[in-house]
Amino acid sequence: MPSFIGSWKSRAQELKTEVYALFLAYKDPRTPWFARIFAALVVGYAFSPIDLIPDPTPLLGYLDDLVLIPLGVFLALKMIPADVIAECRLKAREVMAVGKPVNMVAAAVIVVVWVALAALAVVFLYRLVKS
Repeated sequence: MPSFIGSWKSRAQELKTEVYALFLAYKDPRTPWFARIFAALVVGYAFSPIDLIPDPTPLLGYLDDLVLIPLGVFLALKMIPADVIAECRLKAREVMAVGKPVNMVAAAVIVVVWVALAALAVVFLYRLVKS
């Protein structure tokens, strides 16, 4: 049983490194524009404090963490040139070895986007109910 838990922990750590490598690839000018957009969406969702499916929801709560994020990372990695992602993985491993990177500006932007989307949903629902 301990090897099973260790395997999951190492996979989770590798996924974190891959997400950070995507963040670095997003900023690289050699990354195509469509890959940048998709990578930004995947990274933003992975780092977002708000999930598509709330974690307390039985059985489905961790679906995004177990399926959507790895699938998004996989697809984004296929869009980025191999030399770019290799360099970004190397940088990501170096940074992750020192400590977890923190970007408060990015966190603030993610929160603002989610709040704006929630406000739009409230306005939409209000107009729908009112009419």
